[in-house]
Amino acid sequence: MLANAAGATVRVVDVAVDSDYQGLAVPEHVWQQRIRRGSGALDREDALTVAEAEASLALGAAIADEEIDSGADLLIAGDMGIGNTTPAAALIAGITGADPVAVCGRGTGIDDETWMRKVSAIRDGLWRAHEWRPDPIVLLQKVGGADLGAISGFVAQAARRGTPVVLDGVVVGAAALLAERMHPGAKRWWLAGHQSAEPAHSVCLEYLDLDPLLRYSMRLGEGSGALLALPMLQGAIATSAEMATFSEAGVSGKSDEQAEDTALPDEGKAASEDNAT
Repeated sequence: MLANAAGATVRVVDVAVDSDYQGLAVPEHVWQQRIRRGSGALDREDALTVAEAEASLALGAAIADEEIDSGADLLIAGDMGIGNTTPAAALIAGITGADPVAVCGRGTGIDDETWMRKVSAIRDGLWRAHEWRPDPIVLLQKVGGADLGAISGFVAQAARRGTPVVLDGVVVGAAALLAERMHPGAKRWWLAGHQSAEPAHSVCLEYLDLDPLLRYSMRLGEGSGALLALPMLQGAIATSAEMATFSEAGVSGKSDEQAEDTALPDEGKAASEDNAT
């Protein structure tokens, strides 16, 4: 709906959905590039194997290439997942050095007890990965996920191809943070569509030095916040491309006060000069 309203196309890719779609009419093109089913429990085991982490990055890059080669001049990354704010927060804490408590949010609305378990999972995952935190690919393998890897590869490849990306919420932000760590300077091709309600997202955007276009504390993900910002960008582009400059419109550029001063009769000018002295 939002994409249609903004004139954007949508591409859905199942990177690691934990389902066999039995009894569901899911198009083959959605799941045929799947890396794996689900991710490892990051507090107890690696989220991915090394090969899966590398494959997810390559998949994201390939998707970016396909979209750009098909004529896309701006890309938006979105996420769909259950529990994916946990690995996103772990990646953000791992890269920025923030405390797990500072990056752990409520996700879809968890209670206090569940939130404490979430904090513990993030802390345990980072403890498991503490020796490898400087290496972004290993950090992805330890506490990330294939979806995060694919988004990271996607936004990194877009930057390499000189194609701007509008980032969405905390999951996409975490993937972008990972991409910037792997490819310093990639962030120059990104805009933050919005700042979500998840505390990790503000930590992420501050670290990337990106100022969000919208601040409505949204939680939906799925590219929704970035899509809401898209009409603003379209309006800015249209204004820049189509609005006449002062010289083209025959406007002198002088202020009203300057124009009135120029219009004074000679006597008025003389009187003004006398008073000034």
